[in-house]
Amino acid sequence: MIDAEWWEYDSADEMAEAVAGDIAYIIGQALEARGRALVAFPGGSTPLPALKLLAETKLEWADVTILPTDDRLVPVTDKLSNAGMLARLFLPKKARVLPLTAGESDPVAAGRAADERIADLDWPLDVAWLGVGEDGHTASIFPGPDFEAAIAGPKARRAIGVRPDPLPENAPVPRVTLTGPTLISARTVTLTVSGKAKRKVVEQALKQGSSSKLPIGRLLAELDMDIDIHWHP
Repeated sequence: MIDAEWWEYDSADEMAEAVAGDIAYIIGQALEARGRALVAFPGGSTPLPALKLLAETKLEWADVTILPTDDRLVPVTDKLSNAGMLARLFLPKKARVLPLTAGESDPVAAGRAADERIADLDWPLDVAWLGVGEDGHTASIFPGPDFEAAIAGPKARRAIGVRPDPLPENAPVPRVTLTGPTLISARTVTLTVSGKAKRKVVEQALKQGSSSKLPIGRLLAELDMDIDIHWHP
C-alpha cells in the first residue's frame, strides 16, 4: 500500500489556500528546472476555491500548459465544461489551456482525437491534481465498458473516451479523460477531498489496494510514489 499523508483542514478556504500554495510551488519548481510546466487540473466544486487562488499567484503563466484531467462532451461555453472553467480562470493570465474535446458527440472518436492532439506535449505531467466522487470515480474514470482501458490501458495512450454506466445524474453525458497511466506517471500526484463520505471512500480504497472495485482504489494502487491527500469536513 502506498504511503498516503492526510492533511486536514477546518474549512474549504483553509484547504484552498494550502493546496494553491503547494501547486504554485510545484509549477514554480518546474519552470525553474525546465522553463515550462505541464499540469492537469480537475473540475467540480471542491477544487474551485483553490483554482481561483492559484490563478492569482504570480507565476510565468505563459510557460504553463494546463489540461483538464477530464471533460464532458459539451461545448466549452457550457457550465459543465471543465476546460471552459479553466480557460476563464487562466487564459487571462496568459496560460495555455488545452481542451480535451472539440465538439465531438461520439466519445470513442473524441478520445482518439484528444489523444492525437496532446500526444506531442512535453510529458510527463508535472502535477496531476485529482478529485474523487462519493462513488469512487476519479477524473472521469468510471465503471463501464471503457473502465479497464481508462484505468490501465496502453501507457502510450494519454486520453480516452469513456461511457460511464450508469451515467452520473448530475452530468449525464459521455466523457473524455486522461488515462490512469498518464495520471500516475506525473512527477507529483495530489488528491483533494471534501466531506466525510468521500474520505471514507478514499480510506476504503487505500485499504483495498489493487483489489478495490473503486476507480480511485485501482488508480492509487498503481502509484509508485507517496501522495498528499488534502481533506476538509
